[in-house]
Amino acid sequence: MSARKMRLVADNIRGKKVDEALSILRFTKRESATWLEKALLSAVANWENKNDGKSADDHDLFVKTIFSDEGTMLKRFRPAPHGRANRIRKRTNHVTIVVDSKKAAGVATAG
Repeated sequence: MSARKMRLVADNIRGKKVDEALSILRFTKRESATWLEKALLSAVANWENKNDGKSADDHDLFVKTIFSDEGTMLKRFRPAPHGRANRIRKRTNHVTIVVDSKKAAGVATAG
């Protein structure tokens, strides 16, 4: 999936609380929402693991930073009329999510 398509959904959850961001992602119809939901849950689990098993529910986590950068591009060819070939670029992206708590100073990333 291209980074541009991922950014459309990522912009909707930037700065929101984790619970609110998860509910936004669950009701968004784009495919990128399912991938971001998995990444956000992973970031929350990483935050809990890094902070000695503290519960994320008690610390009001929010999405501090989220961005999507372009990844590698797979280049393929498709036949075209008159013996030619057209290039297909299968784009990928790298998503970085940072969740933080206003109570504690722990940061975890996923992506």
